[in-house]
Amino acid sequence: MSLIEKAAQRLEKLKQAAGDEIDVVEPVAAVRPEPPAPAAEPAPAVQSSAVPRQTPLPANPVVSRSVDIDLERLRHVGMVTPEQSRGALADEFRVIKRPLLQNATAAGPTAIDNGNLIMVTSALPGEGKSFTAINLAISMAMELDHTVLLVDADVSRPSVLRHLGLPPERGLMDVLSGEVDDLGEVLLRTNIEKLSILPAGMPHPRATELLASDNMNQLLEQIAKRYADRIVVFDSPPLLVTTEARVLATHMGQVVMVVEAERTTQGSVKQALATIEACPIKLMVLNKSRRSGPGSYYGYGYGYGYGAEGGQQAA
Repeated sequence: MSLIEKAAQRLEKLKQAAGDEIDVVEPVAAVRPEPPAPAAEPAPAVQSSAVPRQTPLPANPVVSRSVDIDLERLRHVGMVTPEQSRGALADEFRVIKRPLLQNATAAGPTAIDNGNLIMVTSALPGEGKSFTAINLAISMAMELDHTVLLVDADVSRPSVLRHLGLPPERGLMDVLSGEVDDLGEVLLRTNIEKLSILPAGMPHPRATELLASDNMNQLLEQIAKRYADRIVVFDSPPLLVTTEARVLATHMGQVVMVVEAERTTQGSVKQALATIEACPIKLMVLNKSRRSGPGSYYGYGYGYGYGAEGGQQAA
């Protein structure tokens, strides 16, 4: 027997001996593990051209409308204009406005509540209060450090827009009655730098109550304190004709009372002043004076047509 055959027999014996000691294990079908679930694809980035989700947007702020005042016409009727900053009338209103501006900007112990709210009124109709209010507002607007809002608060007989050659517009009464929601809808920016106008608006049967309402308080707070440099000039009704002026005066820091020379009696002046005792500052302007010279200069006034006999009648 060759060596190869002997080796084969020995290997067979070893296999048999191993088979007696080792349990036979039944083959088990191999379980193939399930492949992992594919990872979720990331959401694609929103491109700049994509339309974003719609969300409510705040309303655009209302911008006041611009109007042009015929400055040549104003000059022709004898009113103050920026182009003619020198002259007798312009100098007189410089004298009138200076203490008013000082009171409006006073600080510390001398500060006046609502000092920048200035009401121009008179005892009776026809004394020139609207003429004075308009010229005072224009003169103040020519200052470097102040903006001016001229409010036509003579809601029964508005005349500011008429004097300025402008058509009637919605205004103060429409805001107070709730017909207009935003003050900016009725404010008029003019071609006189730093001068805006709030018209009287449509007549209202409860004008006095509206002027005394919380809406009026809130409106005054808004127009007086939104801009620190703003001076607000109110053309008010006469004190002895309606009650609106007396109600309006309770909100004011300063009152300018126009007195027509040689017409308004001392009794009427005293009676009118008695209705505004609560106002901290009261100044008087003599209007339509026939006198000329230094004395009349410091008396203020002269009304329309300075130098003419008695001046033109101004409402």
